[in-house]
Amino acid sequence: MEIYLIRHTAVAATGLCYGHYDVPLADTFAAEVVALRAKLPPAPPQGYHTYSSPAARCQALAAEFASVVTPDERLREMHFGAWENRAWNDLSPAETAPWMADYVTLAPPGGETFGAVQLRAAAFLAELADGGAAGGPGPVLVFSHGGTIRALVANCLEIPLRNAFQLRIDFASITKIQRQHGRWNLLTLNS
Repeated sequence: MEIYLIRHTAVAATGLCYGHYDVPLADTFAAEVVALRAKLPPAPPQGYHTYSSPAARCQALAAEFASVVTPDERLREMHFGAWENRAWNDLSPAETAPWMADYVTLAPPGGETFGAVQLRAAAFLAELADGGAAGGPGPVLVFSHGGTIRALVANCLEIPLRNAFQLRIDFASITKIQRQHGRWNLLTLNS
């Protein structure tokens, strides 16, 4: 089973703290779709098995590649709680510094930890690997977010979650993983 983890395209939200908050797409959307299409394998006759975060930025991109898209809450970005839709520069360093030092186990006020993101995303991936989601030989497309994709890669490679943000995951990038012999293999990162 080959799974293409695809980060949503660029957004028009410079300096904004957003996770669950729906932000507008950047004007580069159409060009990013064309570039992504060139990197993906041709769709099988039955189409891709396609899953997406319910976020509008992911749903819009997924709709460009499949007529049937299954939304899954477990693919959402981290919830930043009271920080959502606020400029990072407007947040007090006294409030953000402890979280930035330990975002794996500390949550923003009313939000969730990065560890919680990994748990829910890994549950989705385990279900997919066990055949509880899409079946068949074709590739699986998963449209999600930078943080969620990092959490999944860290889970698959069994690397400490605190190191996940050392992985670069660009807008409109593909990270390809494969389940083989009971293990996850990382085939491409951020292509």
